[in-house]
Amino acid sequence: MEMRHPGVLRPAVSGPAAGVGKPTERLPFTIRRVDNEADLWKAVRVRHAAYARHVPDFARQLVKPESSDYGDDAIVFLAESKLDGAPLGTARMQTNLDEPLHVEASVALPDWLRGQPLAEMSRLGVDNGRIGRMVKTALLKAGVMYCQQNGIHWALATGRAPIDRQYEQLTFVDVFPELGFIPLRHVGNIPHRIMAFDISTIEERWTAAQHPLLNFFCHTHHPDIDVRGHAGVRPPLPNAGAMGVVRQASEWHELVA
Repeated sequence: MEMRHPGVLRPAVSGPAAGVGKPTERLPFTIRRVDNEADLWKAVRVRHAAYARHVPDFARQLVKPESSDYGDDAIVFLAESKLDGAPLGTARMQTNLDEPLHVEASVALPDWLRGQPLAEMSRLGVDNGRIGRMVKTALLKAGVMYCQQNGIHWALATGRAPIDRQYEQLTFVDVFPELGFIPLRHVGNIPHRIMAFDISTIEERWTAAQHPLLNFFCHTHHPDIDVRGHAGVRPPLPNAGAMGVVRQASEWHELVA
């Protein structure tokens, strides 16, 4: 049975620009890669608000951009409402093309993942309203699309309870089934399950399982999800615009507190 999502416009048959003859579906928001400081702060705003609802102590570390947001291998996605431009969700991906993944600061990956092109999705946060579930699904698709377009074979994610169950439903598998939940340095030493997703077999596996998101991920073109581009956000110069950044951080902290 196909899963329907609130707020998605009725699909229409695609034209040549929609991609491989797939039907096109428009979303009430866009997802794109962040490539400037102003948009990074939008992502930080919704990231902090999402974490503050569930892990407020750790969220205090997320009131401003992290050094990892500026890494050469960092890709920050931002979902924005078409209606008013409000930030609705964000996620960050990091590849291991130039340096180890963040999760590797806490644990050595098993042999079956070593030497593979990998990407780790983290800092996933969405609006707390009704549309949040749809935004989360679309951000996950953005991650899959990025991996497919860049030759990434496995995507890793870490989930604390009960978020880990959502990754199970997406057919992620445990990287360390014998260890269970592992404290991770890059998420405040909160215990998480480390889970992996085989990007290359998603359509085959989900077809066999009759997964409810198969059509959304594999058989539908979403032009509002754009993961193209190579340039990320460059770190700001020392003392450049410091007062403006401090003022923005203060204003956004009041909004999400």
